Amino acid sequence: MTIKLITAFVLAFLFATAFGKFYIPWLKKEKARQEIREDGPTWHMAKSGTPTMGGVMFIAAAAFVCLTVGFDGMLQGNFVHIFVLLFAMVFGAIGFLDDWEKIKKKQNLGLTARAKFLLQLAAALVFVLLMRQMGFLSPNLYIPFYNTSVTMPEWLYFLFAAFVIVGTVNAVNITDGVDGLASGTSIPVFLFFVVLTYVWGVDYLELGIFASAMVGGLMGFLVYNFNPAKVFMGDTGSLFLGGAVAALAFAYDMPLILITLGMIYIIETLSDIIQVGYFKLSHGKRVFKMAPFHHHLEMGGWTGKKWKEKELFVLFTGISLAFAVISFIGVYQRYAL
Repeated sequence: MTIKLITAFVLAFLFATAFGKFYIPWLKKEKARQEIREDGPTWHMAKSGTPTMGGVMFIAAAAFVCLTVGFDGMLQGNFVHIFVLLFAMVFGAIGFLDDWEKIKKKQNLGLTARAKFLLQLAAALVFVLLMRQMGFLSPNLYIPFYNTSVTMPEWLYFLFAAFVIVGTVNAVNITDGVDGLASGTSIPVFLFFVVLTYVWGVDYLELGIFASAMVGGLMGFLVYNFNPAKVFMGDTGSLFLGGAVAALAFAYDMPLILITLGMIYIIETLSDIIQVGYFKLSHGKRVFKMAPFHHHLEMGGWTGKKWKEKELFVLFTGISLAFAVISFIGVYQRYAL
């Protein structure tokens, strides 16, 4: 099992880095460029024209690993890692449509919020129903840190699951705002699932292979996405990431762990909600210099220190790692061998 988890990581890393050498020049040739928000930090305008849709690099790496390292599991009739991959790819496809609209219109406006929400909600409901039918999910809601479960009516569980999935996907999308940030904060999240697989045993091997592939693929992508970024993941990548995180939480049958495991995503999302809500209630006043929170720090909010992108990467990745450790403490004894 250990060999397969390590192999998944190494293959994904090598695949993503090798793929990027050809893929990024192709994106430039095809003029698949990112348009920068005009209301964002002024120094971000220098990034205008950077290729987008780079998330295809780690998506392809994860798919390659699932179909190779995870092939033995498929022969034995275990397709859970393929379900998780396909589910995340559905969200990646929604992100691709959004990116395509932005490229076509040459502005940072893609699909409408309503269209994205409806597509995401439909994908979430289909996934939850399929996972329930295949026996991977139960309406018993596991409570981390207390090592107990609460049985919910199935209809309520499905509504709860759809809300959590769509919320997680969009929270990860919001976090993707400066070079390497979404990648860096997501690596500890996927590493958490890899370590759980190692502790809980072979029954979770296929899921661990997917999670390990995501760690490797994201690290390979960071070779090109770390500041100064040569490519952005785009909504193609960030929505795939959110779908993958949410799908793993449900596949491991413990969605509430996202409260601690996804703390960075929650902080980013809450800052956006607070900013918009307060702006409307106060008729134009703001809590943050700019939302989401990473832009607030970047613009010198509260302390006056203007955080550089590399500093934000280290800060947010470190916080994400700390909460991954806390999350592990809260659940590792559930199926420990």
